[in-house]
Amino acid sequence: MGSGPIRLGIDVGGTNTDAVLMQGRDVLATTKTFTTADVKDGVIAAVRTLLAMHGGARSTIEAVMIGTTQFVNAFVQRRDLSPVAAIRVGLPAGDGVPPFSGWPDDALAAVDGRHYLVGGGSFYNGKDYAPLDEDAIAAAAVDAAKSGITAFALSASFAPIRPDLETRAAAIVAATVPDARITLSSEVGGIGILDRENAAIINASLSDLATRVVGSLRQAFADLGVTAPIYISQNDGTLISTEVAQRLPILTCSAGPTNSIRGAAFLSGLDDAIVADIGGTTTDIGFLRGGFPRETTAPNTIGGVRTNFRMPDVLSIGVGGGSLVVPTEGGADVGPRSVGYRLPQEARVFGGDTLTATDIAVRAGQGGIGEAARVADLDPAFVEAALASIHGQIADAIDQIKVSATAQPLILVGGGNILVSRAIKGASEVIRPQHGEVANAVGAAIALVSGRVDKLYDFAGLGREAALDQARDDAIVAAVTAGASRDEIEIVDLIELPMTHMKSGLVQVKVRAVGPLAAFV
Repeated sequence: MGSGPIRLGIDVGGTNTDAVLMQGRDVLATTKTFTTADVKDGVIAAVRTLLAMHGGARSTIEAVMIGTTQFVNAFVQRRDLSPVAAIRVGLPAGDGVPPFSGWPDDALAAVDGRHYLVGGGSFYNGKDYAPLDEDAIAAAAVDAAKSGITAFALSASFAPIRPDLETRAAAIVAATVPDARITLSSEVGGIGILDRENAAIINASLSDLATRVVGSLRQAFADLGVTAPIYISQNDGTLISTEVAQRLPILTCSAGPTNSIRGAAFLSGLDDAIVADIGGTTTDIGFLRGGFPRETTAPNTIGGVRTNFRMPDVLSIGVGGGSLVVPTEGGADVGPRSVGYRLPQEARVFGGDTLTATDIAVRAGQGGIGEAARVADLDPAFVEAALASIHGQIADAIDQIKVSATAQPLILVGGGNILVSRAIKGASEVIRPQHGEVANAVGAAIALVSGRVDKLYDFAGLGREAALDQARDDAIVAAVTAGASRDEIEIVDLIELPMTHMKSGLVQVKVRAVGPLAAFV
């Protein structure tokens, strides 16, 4: 039996809600249930099952870590979004491409698309090129409020270097519209203003939903009698408080795949590998680098909108346990359509009449779930064609995101890992760790706290080593502020990007520092 505090990790996916109790490195109990239409009810059911299995008192749980796809799903599906007023501080220089440029029509309609350009801004070196037009900001806020808009996204040129411009603008909006929910682009994105502004707008559109979802999760644990602090998983595999998640829900948009990758690393003991998380709807494929997900260096897209906030380098394909299997001439197509959380009602092995990838796996003798007799009539050649499609799609996806021809271990996790029964091209070996079916919940339970910086530092003036030391210190301070134990913090990423197109000694430095929660050290 492990020692230390007991943690409850939960991951709410599109098909399954997974939960795990952990103490130290030991997994005490796990459960996998189907996600319900009301996420709160599914979480309560999963936790009650887990506690009954473990037999321990609710009071023994000292921390709750949750990963959820509620927010990214809402934006992708254009539901439960708030209308947004985007205010850009940038005139006279920053009016070349207005806010909302390049947005899909349905996304634009879902968030209203109202925008304002006002005077102010700074150069890349932090010097003002125009004074902040406070009157114009107040007028924009008044105009938006008259239309019933209370969600605001504020952006300014080079805001990560001069966040005070957005902070001052936010104070004006808050004074003008007392119930305003304000997102600052400097808190959610990188240097480039257009992609950073998009991320801020997406976040603002989710602000009302975030208030409801986080409140519902808090209420769920209050109803359960679990009084431990609740943390939410963010995109890089580390934790944020419920207060931060409620204010910045966009930081959680890729927490599901990230948790799976982190959980796979923990359960397998590997720090560098390929990870395939096969769920009921999709297979998410990513890479472990030093025990953390490899992050994408390219702009990423959420629901057709380009952003530049931190995301793991993950490729999702429409292959999972609930994927529909359709006969073709001489073969079979698997996915991308899926029955999702309706799998226990619609799959043939459970008494339904829809042929799914799970039915194929059971017929092939790869899984002992449901009733195998219900799929005994499937032709072996057809089953083989479906399996070939599944394995081929996974192999192709791995090939798409590999950065080296060197074969690496492939860790299979997720409840749908029974779909894989043979070697995968590009993988040196296939590993199925114990408890891999709930790796996402494990990843949530073991998550650390992080601090980040993404700024321009003056290498010419400070010197390279002094500038890097300053960047490291800034990241450590950010981690401590987020709740990490200072003595346990490690620097896990440090990237230098010289600004060769600028006549200066400025270098963009990205640093990530991580450490355990101070309360549990």
